[in-house]
Amino acid sequence: MIKVGIVGLGRMGMSHCAIVRAQTDADVIAVCEPSVFVASAVKKYAGIPFYKDYRKMIDSVDLDCVFITTPTRFHFEMVDYALDAGLHVFVEKPFCLNPEHGEYLVKKASTKGLVNQVGYHNRFIGTFREAKRIVAEGEIGDVYHVLGEAYGPVVLKESGKTWRSNTNEGGGCLYDYATHVVNLIGFVFEHPKSVSGTILQSVYSCDVDDTVFSTLHFKNGVFGRLSVNWSDETYRKMSTQLTIFGKRGKIIVDAQELKVYFRNTPNNVYEKGWNMRWVTDLSPEVGFYLRGEEYSAQIEYFFDCIKNLTNDNVNSFECAHTTDCVVNMLRTDGNMRKVA
Repeated sequence: MIKVGIVGLGRMGMSHCAIVRAQTDADVIAVCEPSVFVASAVKKYAGIPFYKDYRKMIDSVDLDCVFITTPTRFHFEMVDYALDAGLHVFVEKPFCLNPEHGEYLVKKASTKGLVNQVGYHNRFIGTFREAKRIVAEGEIGDVYHVLGEAYGPVVLKESGKTWRSNTNEGGGCLYDYATHVVNLIGFVFEHPKSVSGTILQSVYSCDVDDTVFSTLHFKNGVFGRLSVNWSDETYRKMSTQLTIFGKRGKIIVDAQELKVYFRNTPNNVYEKGWNMRWVTDLSPEVGFYLRGEEYSAQIEYFFDCIKNLTNDNVNSFECAHTTDCVVNMLRTDGNMRKVA
């Protein structure tokens, strides 16, 4: 039985807690949450002991791994402490606000041989995984352009301040939304080497960006575009899409469907011209469904990595650190021409 501790019982912490407790080979045996109201409710109804200090939880409880689901500004110190305690770590995205901190944690986790994973759940969605395979096997030919998009209705009016409205805590469209798109581009194709013409625009927010637009520069002269807006009321919830142009085809993929065009017949799965596949055809079965198969799939994968001591996984600290470096480039470039 894998013994799990969770630090932070916000939306993602609660979600992970429910999924972990549904597993047959793992259980949550301690939680850390500064809100006494939330933590006491978990203790009362789920019987899980709670702590206010993550250090005390890690020092007092015999854990195998820890899930860290706090605002990003706390990630470095918490992950560092957990690694020093010899624990495998699953931490929510983005990984670190400071790329130097991320690089340090990548090296420490590798040196200690500990399993490490960041919660970029899109990597476990069947449509995106199939798009990655098609690109990797060259079925649409050499890629010459990539468009990454994400839209949703997070901020539709001026509102009070929370950590999500504070850049120093990992708030804003760039850290909350655009990180998903950048990481997904890196998964399906590759991470860009540089960026230019970045626009960080505030629509309703005072202190953070609500939209992110940028030109992405990949190796071999390939260009891409990033278009992200969390103040778009025409969407019910976050919608992420990639469009990939190749010399022999084109991919349009989101979390629900994969549309792919082939100039020629590539194999016995697809036909010449347009093809469509749905996420229900491409998603592996999971033991427990909550919010989407991908949320359970990433946790089941993390536990499998612990059992097999696989510390270089598909969603490792190293992968997320590369995303952090691109986000830092976007932040630096965008701050030169920020639009209010």
